[in-house]
Amino acid sequence: MSKSNQKIESNMIDKALEYIAPTIAFKRRTARVALAMTGGYQGASITRAALSNWKTTAGSSEADISPDLPPLRERSRDLSRNSPVASGALGQTTTNVIGTGLSLEPKPNTNILKLTDEQAAEWAAYTKFEWALFASSKDCDITRRLNFYQLQDLIFRSRWESGDVFVLTPNKPRGNVYNLALQVIEADRVSNPNRQVNNKTLVDGIKLDEYGAPISCYISDRHPGDIRYKPTKWDEYAFFGKDNRRNVLHLYRILRPGQVRGVPEVAAIIEQLKQLGTYTNAELQAAVTSGMFSVFVKMDPDAFGDLFDKDAQKTYVEDAGKWDGSLDNGGRAVNILPGESIESANPGRPNSEFDPFVQSILRQIGMALEIPYEVLIMHFQSSYSAARAALLSAWRTYRRWRDWTATEFCQPVYELWLAEAVANGRINAPGFFADPLVRAAWCGAQWIGDGPGSIDPSKEVDAAQKRVDMTISTLEAESILHDGVDWESKFRQRSKEQKMLNEAGLNINKQTNQTSQTDNPVDGQDTVDSPLND
Repeated sequence: MSKSNQKIESNMIDKALEYIAPTIAFKRRTARVALAMTGGYQGASITRAALSNWKTTAGSSEADISPDLPPLRERSRDLSRNSPVASGALGQTTTNVIGTGLSLEPKPNTNILKLTDEQAAEWAAYTKFEWALFASSKDCDITRRLNFYQLQDLIFRSRWESGDVFVLTPNKPRGNVYNLALQVIEADRVSNPNRQVNNKTLVDGIKLDEYGAPISCYISDRHPGDIRYKPTKWDEYAFFGKDNRRNVLHLYRILRPGQVRGVPEVAAIIEQLKQLGTYTNAELQAAVTSGMFSVFVKMDPDAFGDLFDKDAQKTYVEDAGKWDGSLDNGGRAVNILPGESIESANPGRPNSEFDPFVQSILRQIGMALEIPYEVLIMHFQSSYSAARAALLSAWRTYRRWRDWTATEFCQPVYELWLAEAVANGRINAPGFFADPLVRAAWCGAQWIGDGPGSIDPSKEVDAAQKRVDMTISTLEAESILHDGVDWESKFRQRSKEQKMLNEAGLNINKQTNQTSQTDNPVDGQDTVDSPLND
C-alpha cells in the first residue's frame, strides 16, 4: 500500500476531540496524515532547515554521468598536471599497483589437462620464454613506443585520469614472431558519430544490444582536442569478432548498474583539490612577499607642499609612478626627505594555521581515494603498529586495483596471445581450440607484481612463523603474502641452489639465530591469480 493510500485510524483521543473540539481534531488528523506521508528517515525530509535547499534528482547512470564527463576529464587531467596532491596520488597509486609491471606465471590446470606437476612446470617454463618474445618487445604496441609492461602503466594512468580507456587488439604483421598488437585509445575519441544525442542503443559512442551489453564502439580518427583541424571520421569496431575473439577491451570501473562509461577517479574531490591548490599558492605568494620585506614610503602632505613648487611636485609624482615596487637587496641605507617616513607591512606569514588546515583537507582526499593519510603524504610519524596498519589498509586498495588490471587487461591479452601461439604451432596445447573447458585450463595464469615490502622484516617473519606453527596459516599463504611468489617455486629454486652448493663442496648454515632489523622496506613481489588456476 502506498503512503497516499494509508488509512489513519482514530484513537480514543481523536474521538474525544472530534466530539469536543472538531477544529482541533481536524488539525490533529491533518498533521498525522502529513507525518505518515513523510516516512521515518529524517534524511529524506524536505521541511528540515538543514535539508530544505538540498536539490537532488533520481537520474539513471547515463543521466547522471554523461553530461558531466567532458569537464570531469578535462579538470582531472589538469589536476594531474598541475596539482601536487593529485599528481602524487596518481603516481603513488600507479607505482604500487603496476610498479615495474605485472609479469606472467603460467598455471595450467593439471587436473583438467591430466598433466603431471613436472609436465606442467616444463610447459609453463617454455611458455614464459615465448611470452617474453611478445611482452618484452615494443612491437606489441602498435605505435612501437612501449612494451607490454609499460603499456600497463599507460592504461592504468589513463583510466585513473579519464575514467576509462580502450584497447584495440588487431593482428598487424611486422616481420616479428607474433602479429598481435595493442592500440591504446583515449576516452575522448570514443563518441557518437557526428555528435548524435544518446538514445536507447547508443550511449557515448557505445552501441548496445537489447540487454544493455556492448556490441561495438565508434572511434574518431583524431582526438577532439587536436589542434590540427580536419574533418572527423568515425569507424565502428566490434567488441567481439569471429569465434568470440576480443577485438576491443573497454577498461573502466562499474559503479552503478547500467553504467556505460567510466568516471575519473578524482571526480568526487575535484573542487577540494582545486581549492587546496589555490589556497596553497596564495599562502606561498604571501610568504614570498613577506620574505621580501615590503615597505611603504609615507610623506607628510604639508611638508610636501612646503618643499616643492608645483613644477617640482609634478616631476616628483611622475618619477614616483615609474617605480615598480622592487627593493634593492644590497642592504644599503637610503636618505629620505624631510617629512617622509618608512612603514613596513607584515602579512603574518608563514601562517601557523596553514599546515593543520591542509592536513584536514588531505585526510578527506585520502578517504575519497581509499588511501590512508600517512600513505598519501608519505610521512609516518606514529608508532610501528599505526604505520603498518596504514600500509596494510592502502595495500588492500592497491591489491584491488592490481586484480582489476590483471583481470581486465593482462589476462585477456595473454589469452589472445596464447591462441595465436598455439595456432602458429609455437606452443603445444592439445585440445585448445576443440573444447572451451580445455582452452580455459591452458589459459590459467598468475600475475606477479612488486610486493608491499616490510617495515620491520624480523617482526613480520617471526609472526609468519608463529602462524604456520599454530596451523592457522600455510607456507604457501605466507610466501605469497611476503613477496607474491608461491612457495613451491621457491622450494624448487632453493633445492636447486642447495644441490649446486653441495656439489661445489660449500657449507652454508641452513639456520641462524641472528636476525637483522632495518627500517628500510624490503622489495618483494605480489601476485594476482586467474580463476582458471589449479
